Amino acid sequence: MSLPSPVRWLLSLVLLNGVLLAPVWLLHGELAPRWIALEALLLAGLLALLPSAGRIAGLRWLLAGLIMAFLLVGLGEVATHLAFGRSLNLYLDLPLLLSVFHLLEGNLGVTLAVLVALGVTVLLVFMVWQLAKMFGSLQGRARRAPSVTVALVVLAASGVLIAAELQRDRLLPVARTPLLDTLLFQGQQLVETRRAHRDFAERMAATPVEVTALPGLADRDVVLIFVESYGISALFDDRYAEVLGPRLDDMAERLDAADLSVASGLLDSPIRGGQSWLAHATTLSGLRIDNSLWYRLMLDSERTTLVDDFRATGHRTLTVMPAITMAWPEGRAYGFDEIHAAEDIDYAGPPLNWVTMPDQYTLHHFEQRIRQPIESPLFAQIALISSHAPWTPILPVLDDWSAVGDGSVFARWEDAGETPEQLWQDLERVRDHYARSLDYALGASIRWAEDFVDDQTLVILLGDHQAAPLITGGNASGAVPVHVISGDASLLEPFLARGFVPGTRPPRPERYPDGELPGQEVLRGWLHEAFGADEAPGASLTIP
Repeated sequence: MSLPSPVRWLLSLVLLNGVLLAPVWLLHGELAPRWIALEALLLAGLLALLPSAGRIAGLRWLLAGLIMAFLLVGLGEVATHLAFGRSLNLYLDLPLLLSVFHLLEGNLGVTLAVLVALGVTVLLVFMVWQLAKMFGSLQGRARRAPSVTVALVVLAASGVLIAAELQRDRLLPVARTPLLDTLLFQGQQLVETRRAHRDFAERMAATPVEVTALPGLADRDVVLIFVESYGISALFDDRYAEVLGPRLDDMAERLDAADLSVASGLLDSPIRGGQSWLAHATTLSGLRIDNSLWYRLMLDSERTTLVDDFRATGHRTLTVMPAITMAWPEGRAYGFDEIHAAEDIDYAGPPLNWVTMPDQYTLHHFEQRIRQPIESPLFAQIALISSHAPWTPILPVLDDWSAVGDGSVFARWEDAGETPEQLWQDLERVRDHYARSLDYALGASIRWAEDFVDDQTLVILLGDHQAAPLITGGNASGAVPVHVISGDASLLEPFLARGFVPGTRPPRPERYPDGELPGQEVLRGWLHEAFGADEAPGASLTIP
């Protein structure tokens, strides 16, 4: 038995209202207090007055496509907040869809990743079809005078309320305009991003940075190590500190036993949750780069980086990037003398889900195959990736470096622990694995440092960014820990003068003046001030 036409119209209106508000409810985690989408009323009233046959009938498919696009943007907004702790910017973020596919490919394999992509496509087509059917239930329902009157009242009322809403004059507190809000917000983002793009380009052109040698670090190896997702929450959030705190204490004891000095502090990363390459670019260039547009602009410019500075000092410059599995023209744009991507590293073990190789093997390969054969001093950027999602399996740190060998020893952990599909059914277990993966990454770094760092080596070990807000919480700081390690204590003095403290535990953010943390972009300037030709001491920063 079919439902009466007015009932079908009303049910379709309720469903459309829910579709338009779903992203808002997901983002804020609640249905109230604004639970009426004014665009749903407007579309329902308009469609009821239009004929359901003839050429105009195709309007339902156009509207279905538009609403589906809006829904995808809204869900993208939710995902971007969970992953990066910020709003979606279509102008900047659409290229990240390819990175999402590569993440699926790394965790699930090519076949399953393609199947997932095809499944999502089929689902989207099905949803558009269902939306078109729903619009068919709304279209042409006002055939008699009473129905026409109701439709006209709904249409007029929604139009007035939408106009008032756009003027920020809320006549109906429980109503909102999600579709228009999204359209206006993304339009505003586009205008502001293009303006910021122009300002960034002008600022970069107005303040060129010349290649300047760092004679204070001549004849010393300088190793810049980024630890994936190593953020401040790992040290000061109780659920993670109980795992990482003992690791930092162990780090202090081991480094002291190896006659190594360490100082620690905090720097603010330009990003959270992902896009590590932006943190790398910020640190190397001395510019705060928080989006892909700035990144491309910097690489395409004549802007110099630490790579150029160390080459001018006489260093061999190289980068070790085990997560790079495809062509990487950005590495050539930086001007590294050597690029060691995944296929350039002789690893005989298995990939561990997304992670192409464990951090201990990356450091082992760097030391045995890259660093020791090079007679000249080197500047190396190394990206450790074992603490990248999905955080399974968790490996132990091997005590004997000779046991690492060609990496085949790690095959025993290929199927150890839970699969990503099993682990990610429980967010608390995911968070536990996140902390344990960081414990492994730091443990491997400490083992390498105590065995291979000396008074002719300066190591800067830092996080690239905080983990996703899904792990750290939505209000977590963007700060990352930084540990400076050397057998020559004098190399740490410039960092101590800039707010770092002796030992492995950095000060809390609130102990910095006004709670303002320096960004990762200051590191290049600090090195120039401390070790450049003039060796200017730079501004000191006192932490009470």
